[in-house]
Amino acid sequence: MKVIQSWVSEHKLATIGGLWASGIGASFMANSRTTSPMKPSLRLIHARMHAQALTLAVLCGAATYRYYENTKP
Repeated sequence: MKVIQSWVSEHKLATIGGLWASGIGASFMANSRTTSPMKPSLRLIHARMHAQALTLAVLCGAATYRYYENTKP
């Protein structure tokens, strides 16, 4: 676990970008499997919105982690 934490600590932007890309891919795949009458462009918009929400959650988590990491005595 320490190895993962140190890698994420050193590569913050790559981690957030990777999570964003995987979030958009997973959301697009989940929306593509449903039999709704949505157009592909609308599915892509929904996938992007879900990925943005995931990215905001990750950024909030990273900010919280950074705050507690800096306040340790």
